[in-house]
Amino acid sequence: MGLQGHSPLKLGASRLKVTALFGWPRGDTTKRDLIPPAESYMLTGSASEVFCVGTKPREVSISIASSIMDVPAVDWDACACDPDDPEKFNPFLTHAFLSSLEESGSAVKETGWLPFHVVARDENENIIGVVPLYLKSHSRGEFVFDQSWAEAYYSYGLEYYPKLQSCVPFTPVTGQRILVRNAPYQDQVFDALVKALKSLTTKMNVSSLHITFPSEGEFSKMKDNGLLQRIGLQYHWRNRNYKSFDEFLMDLKQPKRKNIRQERKKIPAQNLKMKRLRGDEIKNPSVCSWGRPYLTRDFFHLLGEKMGDKVMLIVAEKDDQLVAGALNLIGGDILFGRLWGCLPNAYFPNLHFEACYYQAIEVAIELNLSKVEAGAQGEHKIQRGYLPVTTYSCHYFSDPGFGAAIGIFLHVRPLRSFAYLISIFVIQLTLVFLCKYQVKHVIKVLHDSGPYKEDILKEFAPQED
Repeated sequence: MGLQGHSPLKLGASRLKVTALFGWPRGDTTKRDLIPPAESYMLTGSASEVFCVGTKPREVSISIASSIMDVPAVDWDACACDPDDPEKFNPFLTHAFLSSLEESGSAVKETGWLPFHVVARDENENIIGVVPLYLKSHSRGEFVFDQSWAEAYYSYGLEYYPKLQSCVPFTPVTGQRILVRNAPYQDQVFDALVKALKSLTTKMNVSSLHITFPSEGEFSKMKDNGLLQRIGLQYHWRNRNYKSFDEFLMDLKQPKRKNIRQERKKIPAQNLKMKRLRGDEIKNPSVCSWGRPYLTRDFFHLLGEKMGDKVMLIVAEKDDQLVAGALNLIGGDILFGRLWGCLPNAYFPNLHFEACYYQAIEVAIELNLSKVEAGAQGEHKIQRGYLPVTTYSCHYFSDPGFGAAIGIFLHVRPLRSFAYLISIFVIQLTLVFLCKYQVKHVIKVLHDSGPYKEDILKEFAPQED
């Protein structure tokens, strides 16, 4: 049988039997011992996906792991990491990073992040797909803001929390979210997992499913699976095979180049010394105040133990005392800037720019990395050589009215239906038009007052429509 509300997917001759998730009572995020029962349905698959006669798994079981520690690291990473393409290595999707969040008490039920990871197994119990998933009681630590959606739910007596969230907690980094082992039937398992996520959302009677910062390819596929789409912006630095920071500066307009040099000169003028630490060199990163206290002290120690040289801490010292730092992770071809922290009540002009942006650029050049991703938002990054990049999220609402306006008058009382329809329309505007306006505005800023010379900008940035 098909998943509720969906007809079986017709792709071709070969058939794939999938076990989907059903039966969760209305969400209580304090209970982690209730595992949804399963129900089977049939999928058909393309003959081109058949790996070899007799070897293609015909049955896929999709279940829940209440902790990532219940999934062997080697199996999780086989789905999250492609050994044939090491440049795409994303450290945030690894078992080491995600388990550090759970073991340290950072992403657990007590903090509103109940692990609810989805695991797909073939007939031989081999893990062939996983999805990092959490049952959440709030919207903090996501970087895709949906508080207005929650307010719209509450305005009409509906509960928005708990909700399901597929993401890397506290980490606005784009990457795969539906993690499928590299195999000839990969597309089928992907579709099965997305359908199972939607079914789980409905059967658990939670408000919604949110898949944030997926890859562009996943974004397109999930539209075909009926998820609403939203775009956002981040600012990334791109390496044009620079040999030095000065060579990078030569791609900028003279006034912008001068401004950056003046900002950097203020660091030694304040008797600050910058250092870069990796792996075992990182002794005690938690002496700084790392913004909001989402991450526990144990998280930093576990991260250093498990990820070794993939961790880089850029620190600032004054009189041989640590005063500030920026935490980075090194991917296959990208430096990911994640956290900035400084001593309480300390103020050093331009130190944030130096530690988070300029030092990161120097590291990327030295390590021959193609890009620096410096975290969420921040239009001020443009003047420091960072360019706008589109980010994505996908959303599915159990309530049909919040998933699509069509048929709204069949589902709500007549006296409130018009206002309710307006609320849905506002949500759709938030998803599309506001984001498009933001993109257009930033492109205009780039061309009007951006730092790059015009010939370089043409290579990097899209033209304004």
